Amino acid sequence: MRPELSDYNHLSAGKVREIYEVDDDTLLMVVSDRISAYDHILDPEIPDKGRVLTAMSVYFFNTIDFPNHLAGPVDDPRIPEEVLGRALVVKKLKMLPFECVARGYLTGSGLKEYRENGTVCGVPLPEGLTEASKLPEPIFTPATKAELGDHDENVSFDAVVDKLGETRANELRDATLNIYAEAAALAEAKGIILADTKFEFGVDEDGTLVLADEVLTPDSSRYWPASSYEEGQVQPSFDKQYVRNWLTGPKSGWKVDGDTPPPALPGSVVEATRERYIEAYERLSGSKFCTWVGSCV
Repeated sequence: MRPELSDYNHLSAGKVREIYEVDDDTLLMVVSDRISAYDHILDPEIPDKGRVLTAMSVYFFNTIDFPNHLAGPVDDPRIPEEVLGRALVVKKLKMLPFECVARGYLTGSGLKEYRENGTVCGVPLPEGLTEASKLPEPIFTPATKAELGDHDENVSFDAVVDKLGETRANELRDATLNIYAEAAALAEAKGIILADTKFEFGVDEDGTLVLADEVLTPDSSRYWPASSYEEGQVQPSFDKQYVRNWLTGPKSGWKVDGDTPPPALPGSVVEATRERYIEAYERLSGSKFCTWVGSCV
C-alpha cells in the first residue's frame, strides 16, 4: 500500500513545487499545476501541467550525461497515489544559491540589459543584436535565487566566484554550458530551438555536483519552433512565454509594474498553454503524453 501524503513532513512550498521529507536521505518533490509569471502565482491552474513538467524532467534526467538527483522511478512505491505522475523521490543535496542560466539567443531580461549597456550579466556582446538574435556562442548568465514573491536578480560570474570560490564557479559554468549544448542539439534534431534555460545544482555528501530540481521544462526554458524562427521579432513558443505575452498584452489590461494582482487567465489561454506544454514534451521526447501518464487525457 502506498503512503499518504500526510505521512511525510512538509518542508517547503514554492511557486510550483512542494517538498516533503521521505527519510534522512531522500525527499518527495511534488509538482503542482500552478503557473507563475512576473513573480505572481496565476489563476486558474493549467490542467496536467505538473505531469508534463515531471515527464519532461525525467526524460532529460535520463538522457543528459550528468549526475542528477533522481532516487527512484516515476512509479516508486514511496510516492502517494494522490500525486503519482507528478512527483519524484529525489536525493537530499546541499543546494547552491544560484540559478545557472545558459543563453544561446538574446531575449527577455538579457535583451533588456543588452540594450542598456551592451552586456548580459557582465558578458560583453557584439553590437547590432536584436530580439531573438543568435549569440556568437552560448553564455553563462547566473542569477540569485529569490524567495517566493521576490525577483531573481541577474549577477556577474564574479559574484558566483565570490560566493562559491573559483573552482566551484568554473565547475558550475562548465556544467551549465555543456548541458545546454547537449540539450540544444537534441532539440535541434526535433525541429526546436532551445533559446535559453536555467538549471539548479546541488552538492552531495562526496562534494559531487548534481543536477537537481526541474530540468529543461517549458517552465525553465524557452523553446521556439525552428520552422518559424525569424530574427528581430518575438518568437512563438512552447513555454510559458505565451502566458507572459498575454499578461503584458492589451487584452489583459494589467500593468507589470502596477500594484494590482494579475487577472485570471481566460479559458482559451489556459487550454492553449496546456497544449503547448504537451506538444513540447511529445516533440522532444518522441513519446505520447498519454503513454507516460498511463491513460490518454
